[in-house]
Amino acid sequence: MKKLNSVIILTLFIGLTASVAFAGDYKSVTIVKPQSGFPLSSPVTVCMATWGVEVEPAKKGVNEGKGHHHIIVDVELPDLSKPVPKDANHIHMGDGSKCKTIKLSAGKHTIRTLFAKGNHMPYTPALSDTVVVEVR
Repeated sequence: MKKLNSVIILTLFIGLTASVAFAGDYKSVTIVKPQSGFPLSSPVTVCMATWGVEVEPAKKGVNEGKGHHHIIVDVELPDLSKPVPKDANHIHMGDGSKCKTIKLSAGKHTIRTLFAKGNHMPYTPALSDTVVVEVR
């Protein structure tokens, strides 16, 4: 019985250690609002959550594991080897905010988020999420 208990404790310890090690390397960005498939009216508030990275204003510079959000509307992700463009489809959130209200015309829209460093260079692999919404 003692041997069985030792094996169980050792197995739990190895599993917990592996989980903690994996969690330390896990980086993710999620759009928490709006959710795909729900009809909306404009303006639309887009909010993101992060895991494994910290949101900070762009003016704080390039700091590994830190950065800010970009909202990308109705276009594909940009080239990850270049800074995120700034135009009507690429909305920078360099102030370090996690939510932004944007105006969208009636119809179907693809909203993406892309997390990038202070110099607007995206992380590789991309820290991104996508929702598809219908604005009425």
